[in-house]
Amino acid sequence: MQNFVYHNPTRLVFGKGEIAKLGALIEKDRKIMLIFGGGSVKQNGVYEQVKAALKDRDAIEFWGVEPNPKIETLRKAIALAKEQKIDLFLAVGGGSVLDGTKLIAAGAVYEGDAWEIVLKGYADRSADYASVMTLSATGSEMNAGAVISRGETDEKFAFFSVKYPVFSILDPQTTYSIPSDQLANGLSDIFVHVLEQYMTSMGQSRLMDRWAEGIMQTIAEIAPKVLDNANDYKTRSDYMLSATLALNGMIAMGVTQDWTTHMIGHELTALTDIAHGATLAVIYPATLSVLRESKKDKILQYADRVWRINGESQNEIICKAIAATESFFRSLGLKTRLFEYGVGEGIIDKIVNRFEERKTILGENGDIDAAVVKKILLACK
Repeated sequence: MQNFVYHNPTRLVFGKGEIAKLGALIEKDRKIMLIFGGGSVKQNGVYEQVKAALKDRDAIEFWGVEPNPKIETLRKAIALAKEQKIDLFLAVGGGSVLDGTKLIAAGAVYEGDAWEIVLKGYADRSADYASVMTLSATGSEMNAGAVISRGETDEKFAFFSVKYPVFSILDPQTTYSIPSDQLANGLSDIFVHVLEQYMTSMGQSRLMDRWAEGIMQTIAEIAPKVLDNANDYKTRSDYMLSATLALNGMIAMGVTQDWTTHMIGHELTALTDIAHGATLAVIYPATLSVLRESKKDKILQYADRVWRINGESQNEIICKAIAATESFFRSLGLKTRLFEYGVGEGIIDKIVNRFEERKTILGENGDIDAAVVKKILLACK
């Protein structure tokens, strides 16, 4: 196991009716900006709960943060925040709203254009921010990372804030009204978040492996119930907490990470607007297939412990594990081939060219270059 420092200051407030605690979680002298997406929070009752909990507080609202939040929209929120001297930003919605909020909070105390923060990859200053989550997938509620798009150039990059959410409220009941396609994308995102941290080198940490495998087993087990039973509180609790545990840093302690699939997926979303979780379902089985030799031992462990696969040869087991992974995504109702989205050679070439121009090197061993990215994209064509 590698040396590491783990520190996560986010207060996680989980369970039924916990949105009512907002007033107690926020100091009375705070000037608050409530940040929303497209309006689903008004349909599921979350907006009314938030407003009731913060009655008589000094708060303004900003609406319209998109899925895959765009810098063009976030700039407007940053300008308003500076004008109104906001000192606490509260995201109310899913991971995209919170990702956007992270950049708004950083941009509010930054003198230049906030896109510079994204290109730099980190924000060394930020105002405080927090969240009320209504859609679980990204794990953004308990980490400092965010992914921001730029519509003008069809680009999408990650950055990290110096601050974590002060608190995040997770009430599984808020997920009851989420459409099935969004749930499917969320389940895909959670599963691949775990795999990006797990599917690397063998023997780094028994404990991290078991934690990661436990989350994947849970997601595989509950996925049909999540999609079929909108009001199963116990299942939605496991779903919501799995998203948090998949990306709050716990299963990454002391182990190497990959993130090749995510980086390719970001480019695919930026160029085609295919939902992030959907891109992962396409790319990840192909990533395993192309990297099957370097990841052989871990794939064999994954096959045994997550899918209970056996076979007469290692090659047979690996093939079955890759097929099981693709079948899982298919069971969510997701597509697993680029042609199913109408994506052809032109988009593949654009993505590969971007990796070449940026001289991007990915993977836990730093050996995934543009040529390997092209192999992965062709494998899922």
